Amino acid sequence: MLRNPVLALALAAALPASAAPMTDWPRVHSAIGKDAALEQRVRDIVGKMTLAQKVGQMTQPEIKSASPEDVKRYYLGSVLNGGGSWPNGNKHANAAEWLALAQRYHEASMATDMAVKVPVVWGTDAVHGHNNVFGATLFPHNIGLGAARNPKLLEEIGAATAKATRASGIAWVFGPTLAVVRDDRWGRTYESYSENPDVVKSYAGAYVRGMQGKLKDDANTIATAKHFIGDGGTEHGKDRGVNKSSKAQMINIHGAGYYPALQAGAQTVMSSFNSWNDVAGGTNYGKMHGSRSMLTDTLKGKMGFDGFVVTDWNGHGEVPGCRNDSCAAAINAGNDMIMVPDDWKAFIANTIKQVEAGEIPMARIDDAVSRIIRVKLRAGLFDKSPAQNAYAGKDAAMKPRELARRAVRESLVLLKNDNPVLPIARGKKILVVGKSADDMSNQSGGWSITWQGTANTNADFPNGDTILAGIRDAAGTDKVTFSVDGQGVDVAAFDAVIAVIGERPYAEGDGDIGPNGTLRHSGRYPEDLAVLQAVAGKGKPVVTVFVSGRPLFVNDLLNLSDVFVAAWLPGTEGKGVSDLLVAGAKRHAFSGKLPFSWPKSACQTDLNVGDKDYAPLFAWGYGLKTATRSTVGKLDAAYPSGGCGVSNTFPVFSQADRASFPLHIRAGSQHMVLGADLNSTFTLPGVTVQTSQVNTQQDAKLVTWTGPATLEARGARPMVLPAAASTNAALRFDTIVTGAPAGKVSMGMGAGTLDATALFQRLAGKGKQTVKIPLACFQARGTDLAKVDAPFQITSDAAFAAAFTSIEIAGGAAVEPDAVRCEDLR
Repeated sequence: MLRNPVLALALAAALPASAAPMTDWPRVHSAIGKDAALEQRVRDIVGKMTLAQKVGQMTQPEIKSASPEDVKRYYLGSVLNGGGSWPNGNKHANAAEWLALAQRYHEASMATDMAVKVPVVWGTDAVHGHNNVFGATLFPHNIGLGAARNPKLLEEIGAATAKATRASGIAWVFGPTLAVVRDDRWGRTYESYSENPDVVKSYAGAYVRGMQGKLKDDANTIATAKHFIGDGGTEHGKDRGVNKSSKAQMINIHGAGYYPALQAGAQTVMSSFNSWNDVAGGTNYGKMHGSRSMLTDTLKGKMGFDGFVVTDWNGHGEVPGCRNDSCAAAINAGNDMIMVPDDWKAFIANTIKQVEAGEIPMARIDDAVSRIIRVKLRAGLFDKSPAQNAYAGKDAAMKPRELARRAVRESLVLLKNDNPVLPIARGKKILVVGKSADDMSNQSGGWSITWQGTANTNADFPNGDTILAGIRDAAGTDKVTFSVDGQGVDVAAFDAVIAVIGERPYAEGDGDIGPNGTLRHSGRYPEDLAVLQAVAGKGKPVVTVFVSGRPLFVNDLLNLSDVFVAAWLPGTEGKGVSDLLVAGAKRHAFSGKLPFSWPKSACQTDLNVGDKDYAPLFAWGYGLKTATRSTVGKLDAAYPSGGCGVSNTFPVFSQADRASFPLHIRAGSQHMVLGADLNSTFTLPGVTVQTSQVNTQQDAKLVTWTGPATLEARGARPMVLPAAASTNAALRFDTIVTGAPAGKVSMGMGAGTLDATALFQRLAGKGKQTVKIPLACFQARGTDLAKVDAPFQITSDAAFAAAFTSIEIAGGAAVEPDAVRCEDLR
C-alpha cells in the first residue's frame, strides 16, 4: 500500500491500465503461424541430414574463431560477432566489408556436401542501432526510450535497426531486451525500458513488428526476445545472480514483455544467465540455461513458442555439471542452438558422442534442428544470399539520424527547474563544462563499437555529434566556451553554464555495483561534483545534463544545479539534447517521463513503483515541462561512508567507491592526489602510477617504485566500520606483482605498520592474487580503528612494481584459510 495519498493518486493517473494478474503462463498465438507446406520442407530437410550435420546446425561460434571454411566443414548453422569483434579485426570496417564476410559465410554454407544445403545465419547484438559497426547511428539506450512512452517510436527504431543490419549482410538481431529491472545496481539497467512491466509490455510487440514484420520483406530481420527469464530481478541486482520472485511475480512482472513479443512473431528466444528460486512457492528452478521446466514445459509447451531457443555467451557452461565444450543438460532442457564462441569444435565432438551414448535423445536433436530450419525458411534465408538483399552494402541504411535525434528529444526528462532558463536564447554567452560534453563514448554508453563501450574516441563515431557540438551549432560557436573541469574560468563573463556530466561507459560486470556499494554517483565520479562546485554559486544559472545508464543518488549535484536534466545514454545524436537546451528555429519541449523511480537516499535500491512504503525523490512517471517551475530546493546529501551494510565489506577504493578514500602518492615532502583521470600518468620522484587492469578494464592502479615513496588511500574523515565488517575483519585487496621488491615494503593502517617485503616477493610473477591481512595484525602494532583516515598505505624504499584494486575491509576474511598470518609480517 502507498502511504502517501497524494502520491498514490498521482501514480494511479500515471500508470497504464493493467489487466487482472495472471495465475499461469498464457498461451500465445504468434502472428507467424504454421504453414503445412513449409513444415513438410522442414521434415524433408531434417530427414536427409546426418548426426554431424544436425549438431553443426545447433552450434554457433564467434567469427574470431570460425572461418567460412569452418562453416563448410562442420555444417555450422550460425555465427555471431561479440561486442568488439569486427570483420578481419578491423574496427572501422564499413557496410561493404561486413557484407563481404557475411557473403563468404553464406557461400560456404551452400557449398557443403549436405543433401539439402542449409544457409548459415549470422546473429549480432544490435541493441541501440547497429552498434558494433563504425559509422552507424546509435539510438538512445532502452532506458531513454522508456522515458519517451512512445510505442510507435519503438516500431520505427526496430525497422531502422533491421535495415542497418541487413546493410551489413546480417539477418538476425539479439534484441529486444525485455528485462524488467528491479534493482538499479545491475550493470545492464540501461538495457531495460522500465521498472514498470506495463511499459515493457507496450514496447515489446511494437519493436518486434518494426524489426521483423512477418519476415516477408528485405527490410525485415529475425528478432530475439531476451533473456528468458527474470534477468532484471536478481537479488541485489547481481549479474547472473538469483531471482527470488514468486511464480506470480515472474509471470506478471518479468514475463510481461514476452507475451506481446511472441504474439508479434518473435522467432528466437535467448536463455538467461540468471537462476530462479521461487522461495515462496518452494520450487528452485536453478539456472535458466538448464531449466527444462521453463524452456520446454513453459515456453514451448504452455506458451506455444515454435521458433528456436539460443543460449547466451557460454551460458550453457554455467549449468551444474557442464563445461563450455560439453553440456547435454542444456540441450535436454530445451536450448536448440548453443552459443559456443571458442570451444565449438570440442563441443560438436562431445555432443555427437552424447547422442550416440543416449545421453541426448535423437528426438531432442531432431526437434532442435527442425526449429532452426523452420526459422531459416520463414526468414527467406534459403531464397537470397546476403548480397542479394535490397539494402546490402548501403552505408546510408545505417544512418537514420533524424529518427535518432527525435528519439533523443523524447527521451530527456526534466527533473529540476527551480530557475527556468531553458531554452537559452541564441546569442547568449554559454560556458559548457564537464567530461561528457565532448565525449561520444560517454554519451553512447556500453555496447557501442566495443562491448563495454570503452577504448573509443570521438573519431570512432564519424556520423554523429557530441552534445557540445550541438550546443555550438545552436548557440553559435563564438558564443560557447568549453572547459572540462571549469577551473580558472570567470563564470561571471557568461549568461549561463551547462554542465554535462555522468557515468562513463560500461556493460554488465564492469557496470555492476556490489551489494554493499551505494548509489552515490559522486563516490564513483568525484570529478563531476568538483566541476559543479567550480561553477555553482557564482551568480549564473547552472543547467546540469546528467548522462547515465540508471537513476542514481545525486542530491549533492542537484543542490548545485538550477536545472537538472536526466539525459540517460542518448547515443550519437547529441543535437537531440541541444534541441532542448538552446532555442532554435523550431521550439521543442520536454516530454519525457521517468521510466525508473529516482532515489532520494544512497542505499534506496529497492525502489519500484507500487512497492510498499514507496518513497522516491522523483516518482516513476515524473517529468516537468519546459516552462514548469519546480521547488526541489536544498536536499539532504548525506550518505553512509561504510556502504549500505548489505554485505560484510567496507569499500576503501574500488569501482564501487573511488571518492571516500581517494588514492594519493607521497615522496618526501611532495604529495599528489591521483584523481579520476584514467588516462594520465602520475609521477613524483621515485614513483610512477598508471591505470591498468587486474579484474576488469581500467580498474587498477599500477605503481612502479624506483625509490622511496608511498601509495595510500586517504579520506577526509576517519573510517567507521559497520558491524558486519568488524568481526574477524581483514584488509583485502587484489594485486598483480610485476616486479619483486628490491628493498623493504611496508604496509600501514593508521599508526600500525607491518613488514610486507616477504609477502610481495612471494607473489611476484604469479598473476592476480587476493591478499587478506587481518586487522588484528595492524592493531597489534598500534592501530586504533576509530582513528584511521588512511586505511591502506604501502611504502617501498627501492624498486618494486605492483597493481592494486578492489581495496576493502572484509568481515570474516581474517579467519579464512588463505588469510596472511601476522607472524609472517614482521
